Amino acid sequence: MSVSEETALRVMVVDDHPMWRDAVARDLAQAGCDVVATAGDGLQAVRRAQAVAPDVLVLDLNLPGLPGVQVCKQLVGADPSLRVLVLSASGEHADVLEAVKSGATGYLLKSASTEELLDAVRRTAAGDPVFTPGLAGLVLGEYRRLATEPVPATADEPGAPQLTDRETEVLRLVAKGLSYKQIAERLVISHRTVQNHVQNTLGKLQLHNRVELVRYAIERGLDGV
Repeated sequence: MSVSEETALRVMVVDDHPMWRDAVARDLAQAGCDVVATAGDGLQAVRRAQAVAPDVLVLDLNLPGLPGVQVCKQLVGADPSLRVLVLSASGEHADVLEAVKSGATGYLLKSASTEELLDAVRRTAAGDPVFTPGLAGLVLGEYRRLATEPVPATADEPGAPQLTDRETEVLRLVAKGLSYKQIAERLVISHRTVQNHVQNTLGKLQLHNRVELVRYAIERGLDGV
């Protein structure tokens, strides 16, 4: 199955186990991805990712030199458009939440099948949150917990960025956990239009990723009916 019928996705694979790293890179390449780089430690991962600018970074958390969450935080902080799919042996809730807070778009366990990995890379590239079954609810629950924390005083100051009705509508559906594809079907618009609305909203609100966007929405009660 080809990952993309149009332009091949540029993917980088980071894992400290050479055999596993090579196997994942091979599977992705055979599926039509352009594997632009691999790395075996955190510092190497940051340097190479900045040099090759992949669309999707497939990242292990347990790395020598610099932990995976720090790699993710540095790279996403420097380039918010980068999509990070964590591929980890750990299903520990603390690891999952730390990865998401560092800017990861998705989290997949290494027990996933090759087809699940390919699907996850495709969806991650499209900006959809991807989680091993059972973890999505955990992450949404954490969003809700974070939303009980005090809102920064500047958030509702006069002159705060105003969203259009459509941007607010999309934001509301994002907060409910819908994928971009589901939002597009619900609103009868294209997937790319949904992505554009989300990017515009991130820019207006000076947020960096979907994690922050959902938190913003829940803080304002936009995840309700």
